[in-house]
Amino acid sequence: MMEIKINFHSSICLGGKIYFDPFHIEKRVGGAKIVFITHSHYDHLDEKSLKNVAEKETIFVCTQDSAEKLLQWGFDKNKIVVVKPNQKFEVLGVKCETFPAYNINKKFHPKENGWVGYKILLDGESFVVCGDSDVTDELKKVKTDTLFVPIGGFYTMDASEASALVNITKPKIVVPMHYGAIVGGKEDEKKFLEGLDKEIECKLVLKV
Repeated sequence: MMEIKINFHSSICLGGKIYFDPFHIEKRVGGAKIVFITHSHYDHLDEKSLKNVAEKETIFVCTQDSAEKLLQWGFDKNKIVVVKPNQKFEVLGVKCETFPAYNINKKFHPKENGWVGYKILLDGESFVVCGDSDVTDELKKVKTDTLFVPIGGFYTMDASEASALVNITKPKIVVPMHYGAIVGGKEDEKKFLEGLDKEIECKLVLKV
């Protein structure tokens, strides 16, 4: 099984080398092979955390607005891969797809911004990170072994909406995230678990 860590909020690490939206990483750890960034909000694109995980050869996969900030912070433009929704590509042997991540009934993540979620294939397992999103038609169609889903509400789908989405997409494993600090708490985790179909395995990786 792939090692899964969430150090804070939506800051995910797979196998010690693949990162999504590193945030609140206060000490140098290094070792990042690829860093995926869903969008440019401060809790998903954090200069200090990026520099604490990155190596000279780290590849950054991100949206155009995020790429502009990376360049301002001194990251190598030759190591930045700019993506849009609905793309398929490969980075360092990792097969990747993007899909749109956006709000339906909120103003924080407009669809026209072109922000994304990711699906990647690692060691024969598929992983999907929703990004900051509501329950969209695109997300309802996503199929994966492991699904990382926001549950904190306010900026994204809430716990009840998230469990309903998971029951539609039916991943083998679901990992709730985007709660416990900026939004959401233990009560949201409980509500999410109560709404899940029993055959879906839930890993509580984020310590709240």
